[in-house]
Amino acid sequence: MLPVPGVRPRRRGLVCFRPQIIVAAMVILGTLMVGFGIINVKERIMRISVEEVFETVRMTIEQNFDIRTVTLGVNLKDCADRNLAAFNKRIFKRISEMGKRLNQCADVLEAKYGIPITNRRISVTPVALLIESLPRKISTAVSVAKTLDRAAKAADIDFIGGFGALVQKGMTKSDELLIDSIPQALSQTERLCGFLNLASSSAGMNMTAIEKVGHILNALAAKSKNGIGCAKIAVFANVPEDNPFMAGAHHGVGEGDYSLNIGISGPGVVREVVANNPKCDLTMLSEVIKRTVFKITRAGELIGREIAELMKVEFGIVDISLASTPKRGDSVAEIIEAMGVSRIGRPGSTAALAMLMDAVKKGGAMASGNVGGLSGTFIPVSEDAGMIRAVRTGALNLEKLEALTSVCSVGLDMFAVPGDTPADVLSAIIADELAIGVANNKTTSVRVIPVPGKKAGQIVHFGGLLGSAPIMKVSKIASPDFIKRKGRIPAQIRALRN
Repeated sequence: MLPVPGVRPRRRGLVCFRPQIIVAAMVILGTLMVGFGIINVKERIMRISVEEVFETVRMTIEQNFDIRTVTLGVNLKDCADRNLAAFNKRIFKRISEMGKRLNQCADVLEAKYGIPITNRRISVTPVALLIESLPRKISTAVSVAKTLDRAAKAADIDFIGGFGALVQKGMTKSDELLIDSIPQALSQTERLCGFLNLASSSAGMNMTAIEKVGHILNALAAKSKNGIGCAKIAVFANVPEDNPFMAGAHHGVGEGDYSLNIGISGPGVVREVVANNPKCDLTMLSEVIKRTVFKITRAGELIGREIAELMKVEFGIVDISLASTPKRGDSVAEIIEAMGVSRIGRPGSTAALAMLMDAVKKGGAMASGNVGGLSGTFIPVSEDAGMIRAVRTGALNLEKLEALTSVCSVGLDMFAVPGDTPADVLSAIIADELAIGVANNKTTSVRVIPVPGKKAGQIVHFGGLLGSAPIMKVSKIASPDFIKRKGRIPAQIRALRN
C-alpha cells in the first residue's frame, strides 16, 4: 500500500516462475477440494482440471494477483531500557535479525510457488509505549525512529511500522512527545511509517489529539518534498492490532512475541470476473466475486502458513483487502465501473461499493478462519488510476469520497489537498471521517497530504506505486471554533440504534 521514494520495490520477473505457478495452482486447488471433502488427499491432483489450473495461473500472470505483503509483527516491550543507547542496540539487533529471516523465507516461498511477494515488512510494538522510561526529549523519539529505519535497511525490509500511539481516550507525556516528534522523525527516515489511534467506538473521540494532529501534518508536509512525509502516517478510529498494511501497521499489545500476517491483493482478478459477467444480475455477480475472493484468500493463507512454519513463529491473519496500484487493470474503481456505474463517484457508486465489500468479506470468511486486519476494499485516490480519472473529470469530490468510506475500508486514503489548507480544516476532515468509524463500529482512517505550493485542480506526481494525486478542492473555512474546544466526544450509546 505504501512505497516510499528511495526504497526499491521488489518486482521479480514472472517468466521463470511459470512452472512453479502451475504447481502452486494445483496445490492450492487441491487444498480447497480436500478442505470441503470433495476429494481425498490421494486423489487431489488427479481431479483438478486443466481449466482450473490455468485459471489460477492467469490470476498471477495476467491479472496482477500477488501477495501484497508479508508482515512480521515483533514485540519490543522486553527491549525497554532507561539507557537510550542500550535500547537502540537491542531493537536494532532484533529487527535486523528477524528481518533477514523473513526475507530468506519469503524468497523460498516465492520461488516455490511463483506467486510474487511484493513487500516484506515489519511492524513493532507502538513506540510511544517503548519510550516511557527514556529521557523525555523529542531527540529521544527521533533517535529511536532512525534506529528502526536503519534496522529495516540493514535487513532489506521495505517498510517498518509502529511509530505511533494509542490515544483514543487520553495522552500520556510519552504519547505527546511521540506526536510532537513526528515531523522530524518521518521526514528524516525512509522506511519508517507511523500511526495514531485517535478514536474508538468504546472510548469516543480524542478531540484534543485530533486538533493537535492538524498542525503536525502541516509541519510534516513542510519538511518533505511534495508533502510526501504525510503518506507515511495514518490516523485511525478502531485501529486493528494485526493490520499488515502500511502506514497503519503495528504489533498490538495483545499479540504474542511474533506474528506473521499476510496481505493479499487481487483487484485485477475481481475486475476480470466482473467484466466477464456483463449480463448476470447482482445476486449472481455477488456470488461470482465471493468465489473469486475465496480462491485468492486460500492462496494467501497457504503461503503465509508456510512462511510462518519456516520462521518458527505463529501464523497470524490473512488480510483480504483489495488494494489498488496505479498499474493498468489493478484498480478498485474499475471494478465498480465494470459493474455498470459510469464513473466512480456518480450515483450508484456507494451501493456498488457496499456490495463489493460484502462479497469480499463473505468470500474471505468462507475461505479462512484467520481473516483479520482491515479486510475490505481500499479506495486510495493517488494509487488507483480509476479514482484519479474520477477526480479529474469532476465525478468524485471530497464529500462523495467521504460518503464512500462509510461502506468500505479503510477511509480517506492518499488524497492531496492544497498546501495552504489550515490546520483546523485538516483536523475537521479527520474528525468527520473518524466519527463514521466510531458511530458504525468499524475501522476508518485518514491519510491526507497537504502539498506545499499546490492549488486545487493541479496534480502532483509522487512516483512509483504512490502514483499521482489531483489536488482536491477543500474549503478554507470549516469548523475552527468547534475544533479548538478540544476535549473528548463521548462514545456513542449502544441502545436506540435506529
